[in-house]
Amino acid sequence: MLMSNCFVFDATDGEISKALVTLAIEKTLINMGKPILDEVAHRLFTNYKCYLPDCHEHPEYLKGVLKELYGNSYNTIVESIKKNLDEFTTKKPIKNFLTIISE
Repeated sequence: MLMSNCFVFDATDGEISKALVTLAIEKTLINMGKPILDEVAHRLFTNYKCYLPDCHEHPEYLKGVLKELYGNSYNTIVESIKKNLDEFTTKKPIKNFLTIISE
């Protein structure tokens, strides 16, 4: 009998969107250096009692931390996150996330 290595994922669009946003944030910050990722994650928890995946529902938290740490330079980080999510901007939750962190 032939066995198939088939996996079935039953993720919702919201879960997929949350994962994509989280990965885009992590990728952007890790490319800047692990200490930066660690500091942003630490500030998110200290200030808002949340983690990176929570930024999907609360992009204003990420925006606040980035502005607090990097001032006007936070725009460079936002642009990198936008670039990482570029092919998914047609998805409403991702578009909303990007709109809020870009304001």
